Amino acid sequence: MNRRSFIQTSVFTFAALTIAQQKIFAALKIDPWKVTMLTDSTGIFTEKGGTILFHLSKKGIVVIDTQFADAAAHLIAELNKKSQKPFKLLVNTHHHGDHTSGNIAFKDLLDTIVAHENSKINQQTVAIKNKSEDKQLYPNTTYSKKWSKKIGKEKIHLYYFGAGHTNGDSIVHLQHENIVHMGDLVFNRRHPYIDKTAGANIKNWIIILEKTQVLFNDNTKFVCGHAGNGYDVVVTKADIKAFANYLQKVLEFTQAEIAAGKTKEEILKATTIPGAEEWKGEGIERSLTAAFIELTTK
Repeated sequence: MNRRSFIQTSVFTFAALTIAQQKIFAALKIDPWKVTMLTDSTGIFTEKGGTILFHLSKKGIVVIDTQFADAAAHLIAELNKKSQKPFKLLVNTHHHGDHTSGNIAFKDLLDTIVAHENSKINQQTVAIKNKSEDKQLYPNTTYSKKWSKKIGKEKIHLYYFGAGHTNGDSIVHLQHENIVHMGDLVFNRRHPYIDKTAGANIKNWIIILEKTQVLFNDNTKFVCGHAGNGYDVVVTKADIKAFANYLQKVLEFTQAEIAAGKTKEEILKATTIPGAEEWKGEGIERSLTAAFIELTTK
């Protein structure tokens, strides 16, 4: 593998490196993160955790999701190189730690942190359970169905269509740029985490994805939280449709197995989802477990 390929591959796996390997990165002066511009003013930041989307406006900087505290510090440093404007708005697509643990790095840097009302409740619940409230920076603005704010030329819209990946997932649309951050409502060819402890609902998740395909046009760029090996976090309507199909096939397969008298343990032995074979690798048991709970709980 040449040095360029090594760098491109390694930026996505830094979190799993040993201390010795991290020292090699440091010696080679390789940053463990990557910034990719989608337009002149909007880009994505990847290091570890869910994908971050950012927008550079003449009125200030907008950030959507924050990964972890150390990654968020790297993000802030990178954005300060690109813009001298202040941070104006932080959005959390949902409450999971790999999307919100970096909020704390923005303390005293901005006034508005927004998320769905259930997302804030979930953040607080998890922090109290984990005794990590001192490491959290919660949203100070919440909404129930839709929220909008104009910053410079950009108008940011947040939509909530009910429970999906959790019960507090926001779809975030940068209207002028026509870029949408789906958060973890889309996993591109990677088995998703379906958080039943936070009200996830697979059936409604499919409906959310159907509404998304209608709401936005064919020129919209979509960003998702996670992607499988060899796949991008920047996706299309076709990818969203494919993921909706995956969720449908998970339900259909699990329902058929239950009807055939299979136990949960027997169902979890499956290694692929019929009709959605592109989704490979670890994590299939998470989807099947969530589907089993949803189909057997009244």
